[in-house]
Amino acid sequence: MKLWRDGAGRGTGRGTGRDSAGDRGEGIRRPDGDTGESGSSPAGQDSLRPAEPGGGIGRHRHGDLIHAHIEPHPHQHGGQGAPSVGIVGAGPVGTALGVAISRAGWPVVAVASRDAGQRERFRRLVPGARAFAEPAAILDEVELAILAVPDDAIPAVVDSMRLYSGQALVHTSGLLGSEVLQPATAAGSQIGAFHPLVSFTSDVERSVEAIRGATIALEGDDRLLGLLADLAEALGAVPVRLPRGSKPAYHAAAILASGGLVALLDAIVTLGAAAGMDERGSLAVYGRLMEQTLANARAIGVNAALTGPIARGDAGTVEAHLAALERLAPDAVELYLAAARRELGLVEDRRTLSPAQLERVRAALAKPA
Repeated sequence: MKLWRDGAGRGTGRGTGRDSAGDRGEGIRRPDGDTGESGSSPAGQDSLRPAEPGGGIGRHRHGDLIHAHIEPHPHQHGGQGAPSVGIVGAGPVGTALGVAISRAGWPVVAVASRDAGQRERFRRLVPGARAFAEPAAILDEVELAILAVPDDAIPAVVDSMRLYSGQALVHTSGLLGSEVLQPATAAGSQIGAFHPLVSFTSDVERSVEAIRGATIALEGDDRLLGLLADLAEALGAVPVRLPRGSKPAYHAAAILASGGLVALLDAIVTLGAAAGMDERGSLAVYGRLMEQTLANARAIGVNAALTGPIARGDAGTVEAHLAALERLAPDAVELYLAAARRELGLVEDRRTLSPAQLERVRAALAKPA
């Protein structure tokens, strides 16, 4: 994963996309001359501009932009070069993105959701957006369609859609690659992934604010990535480009950082209650310690930031912790053990404890409940 500006030129059309006159599934011509999985085309100057039409495919014009097409394509164009955007899914992610993108000055002209209440809420928050029940309906309105639906729902939604030439389709999944969108493609269309590393909640304003400064992971067709990086930066976020095939590992790390942290906090609050603290008190006391630990890791590195009984080789303290956990929070024992064994590996890498000290800690962690 790298910051976008460390990668290929963005916003210039460098790289490759699909050939507007080619067949779906032909090889993509990369700058180094290799052939990939998608159709090839010479690079254009506009991220959403297809290669010159040909091969018997029809054409239509919007200003100076000529599209190849097989079917009529009455989409709208945004001002100042920004493509018109449509969102599929009006839950926490789709709604927050719609609001943020609109406020950034990109035209959000359509939303699709089968939940009538969510559709109407989106329209109130994003004035001017047309609302539809079916995902495919927005394709007559937009140039860039964003799927903000659960991972398991993406294949079915994609099967219901068919892009026009010159359109792009991206999803917001942290796990799936852009190839899951392949069934919706047509000649001259492009696909990608746009994953904000944000914990989205039902609080729209809080979620919109969280996008600013967040990382947004990009993956997909080379010619589309420049446009997606521009969108990320328009939102005040930091775009990073993921290597193909890396998303499961990237997303697992994200889940540990978010859901995993919440699970850890839940165990901390449970133990804090035994010390007379309510949830707010535990978060105030231990949250401060967590913030200090994160600051240390950023400043001196993860391994050097490790402190505590395992770093000191204090096996007796570990045994006392486990006894307290068995009595007060037995369902947190495995969580403690998993973290402790990871800590022990870090200590072994330091080579600061004797073999005897390491063995005593290892024995404490191995004792049956």
